[in-house]
Amino acid sequence: MSALARYFRFQGKRVSGYDKTETVLTRTLVEEGIPVSYIDDSSEIPKDVQLVVYTPAIPKDHKGLNYYRDNGYDLMKRSEVLGLITEDSLNVCVAGTHGKTTISTMIAHILRESGVGSNAFLGGISVNYNTNFWSNKNNIYVVEADEYDRSFLKLHPDIAVISSMDPDHLDIYGTADAVKEAFLAFAEKIKSGGTLVQKHGLPIPKPAPDIAHLSYHLTDHNADVYTKNLRIHSGNYIFDIEGREGKMEDVELRVGGWHNVENALAAITACRKLGLSGEEIIPALQNYRGVKRRFEYHVQGEGPIYIDDYAHHPRELEALISSARELFPDRKILVVFQPHLFSRTRDFADGFAKALDQADQVILLPIYPARELPIEGISSSIILDKMEKTEKQILTKQGMLAYVESIKQKEKILLITAGAGDIDELVKPLTDLIKTK
Repeated sequence: MSALARYFRFQGKRVSGYDKTETVLTRTLVEEGIPVSYIDDSSEIPKDVQLVVYTPAIPKDHKGLNYYRDNGYDLMKRSEVLGLITEDSLNVCVAGTHGKTTISTMIAHILRESGVGSNAFLGGISVNYNTNFWSNKNNIYVVEADEYDRSFLKLHPDIAVISSMDPDHLDIYGTADAVKEAFLAFAEKIKSGGTLVQKHGLPIPKPAPDIAHLSYHLTDHNADVYTKNLRIHSGNYIFDIEGREGKMEDVELRVGGWHNVENALAAITACRKLGLSGEEIIPALQNYRGVKRRFEYHVQGEGPIYIDDYAHHPRELEALISSARELFPDRKILVVFQPHLFSRTRDFADGFAKALDQADQVILLPIYPARELPIEGISSSIILDKMEKTEKQILTKQGMLAYVESIKQKEKILLITAGAGDIDELVKPLTDLIKTK
């Protein structure tokens, strides 16, 4: 939504918006000249409006949205607007229950850094440019394709990337099969002459003969594109790429997590289909600094290390913790996790417990409800009760800050905060607390 707001602002339109709570992002939008209201009151909303763009995450009883709906305003879902904007462009659309933000940001970064250029609509804030939207006269659009509410079916991909198809958003889809069917429908949206780039092993049927088809995998040589000679040097990943698209040597990635090496493989494959050479891709990727809240370092050094991440699905938590363990084997890993949505907590409690059991110590915060009302019997304790670790507890935010204060100098701690709710509001207090002797 914020990327669209920036797009319309860039086009010279008057833009304003609503959000449930104030965040770092909404404050940035206000500084950019996009007013944001946090009060759901139909008397407070602007009436001289040509278009109302909304996300399906807005609750059905929202007074402002219903005022616009009841009074004949033009309303469009975010996905419909993105579909219209990208109707006549060359589009790289990146989908997946995990990895889509990183892969789409990597692609847009490589295009921008190499001088080819693109327009970008991203689901996270690029660390390099501190934004999730940028524009270019080039008619290439890089779009994060969101599966929530089947939004990505409004897009028109020339190159479609699918990184994963794990069950998620079951409050919308109902079943894992329905999630899979939506991704298969997305793959069928690829334009004639386009390309499907998919994680090797995903159950996607071979596309039509006029669609190129490439699979990628971190280590599996049965994939069309894969890595070899993986190594870590000074905290950075260096690797070679082999397969159907040809060889690239000594590719370097300076953000953490083996899963991000695989994400880079997907991004590089897409960029090569756009005609970029290794000589253009390698230095651009070397300068990539990641996405905010994706394995993002806030404190590094000999003392406590602090990483913040958006992980809110069991598979994401598993990848996050295992990557941290591999990078810092001598550290005690303390994970602070804020579950996101009552329904997701209910549906994946076993998976969350198993993933969190990889840590040495876990603090669970209360569930962040987002768009949902409470579900009887569902709280963070259902994850806690399924965990086998002895060092586990549920704390409030203030209680967690006090606990970290009490242990920060006692041992070699690697602190990870994870979740898609408002846990990011704790990043600055935690960073300041850890850096204070």
